[in-house]
Amino acid sequence: MTRMHHEPHRLERVGWLRAAVLGANDGIVSTASLVVGVAAAATSQETILLTAFSGLAAGAMSMAAGEYVSVSSQADSENAERAKEAWELENQPKAERMELISIYKNRGLTADLAEQVADQMTAHDALGTHLRDELGLTENFVAKPLQAAGASALSFSAGALLPVILAGLFHGTMLIGLVTVTALLLLAGLGALGAKLGGAPIFRPVVRVTFWGAAALAATAAIGSIFGAVS
Repeated sequence: MTRMHHEPHRLERVGWLRAAVLGANDGIVSTASLVVGVAAAATSQETILLTAFSGLAAGAMSMAAGEYVSVSSQADSENAERAKEAWELENQPKAERMELISIYKNRGLTADLAEQVADQMTAHDALGTHLRDELGLTENFVAKPLQAAGASALSFSAGALLPVILAGLFHGTMLIGLVTVTALLLLAGLGALGAKLGGAPIFRPVVRVTFWGAAALAATAAIGSIFGAVS
């Protein structure tokens, strides 16, 4: 008895991984920056905590909505291409056959073999074959708006959670220091995790995400200090 062999590839999880990493990164940077900026203005702990909670809720909804709209637009385009290809297969089968043969010939098959492959693949699944080989649309890369929106909202909330907790436990200079250090450590870990899951080298993503996180924290701390001094 022959067993089917399925070899998993990292590219199969590109869609949700991108949304999840982006969401967590945004949650850490934006919420930690809010907390640091408001704390630097020497406001009350209640105000800092309210700001952190508001940033978490607004950010999660914003990420979910933005991701849903973006991926829905992609899904609409894919559906339109799918409908167009189905119409062409029904009304222009000869032209579609020649197009498929040409694709296989350009990939290195002989003319006779390209015709055989085109005919057999068409008999097996004409629409699926044209979507995959002509348009590059496969099941692994189909746009999934709800999945992307959910991943973004949950990952943003997860990234924002620690700054919110710290805002409820500490105040003043200690809060600023703890949030800054933990945010940068989380960003570095997130960059390393994303690189590892995607099969990419770790160093560059870690440096990149940590640098921009530090820049955002420094900017909001400076703004908070300026406005706090003015008030």
